[in-house]
Amino acid sequence: MDKDKELIAKYAAQDEELRQLVEEHRALDQKLEEFHRRPYLTTEEEIEKKRIQFQKLALKDKIMAIVEKYRQEEGKE
Repeated sequence: MDKDKELIAKYAAQDEELRQLVEEHRALDQKLEEFHRRPYLTTEEEIEKKRIQFQKLALKDKIMAIVEKYRQEEGKE
């Protein structure tokens, strides 16, 4: 996983799509942290939390697909 973080840091500066996905992922992570700090959640908040978790996972899948592409490119060099 550390290698993935290194690749993300390395290529996010030059890959606009990757940078944008990482920023969106971090923003969703911050929203989830807000939910975790609350002592309890309403039903609506619980649904929103699940929706955010799903979105965050989908973004991670996209990020990892891009990282895998860069990993393969580096392996060819």
